[in-house]
Amino acid sequence: MIKLTIPSEPIAQGRPRFVSRGKFVSTYDPPKSKAYKELVAQYAREQYHGEPLDCPLYIVLNVFRPVQKSISKIERARRLSGAHRPTVKPDIDNLFKAVTDACTGIVWKDDNQIVSTKSDKFYSEEPRVEIYVEEL
Repeated sequence: MIKLTIPSEPIAQGRPRFVSRGKFVSTYDPPKSKAYKELVAQYAREQYHGEPLDCPLYIVLNVFRPVQKSISKIERARRLSGAHRPTVKPDIDNLFKAVTDACTGIVWKDDNQIVSTKSDKFYSEEPRVEIYVEEL
């Protein structure tokens, strides 16, 4: 099993942007999404030194969001214990997309190799994303 940790506040994949130049229309990532994907790719390269995997994969993604500062001590404790999980944006599928797109070509050849997943959102004092990759 491969484990990667991205020690940064998670950022979701944004909606693609469109640019029209005459007959041609092209798309690009919003700047915030692009910067986050580059950060994830950098950490992936630092932590994974093998060849990109070329087999079916099972991915576990654990997203740790920061706890808001303007809540009571009791609520803060509930969130950090896992009793209260994040039900706010960003959506977990957009977080998953940003991370898996960034790891393509580094950890695996193509994200279509991902055949099974499990994703969770938690609160933490240390915002980060943990990715576990298992070959099937």
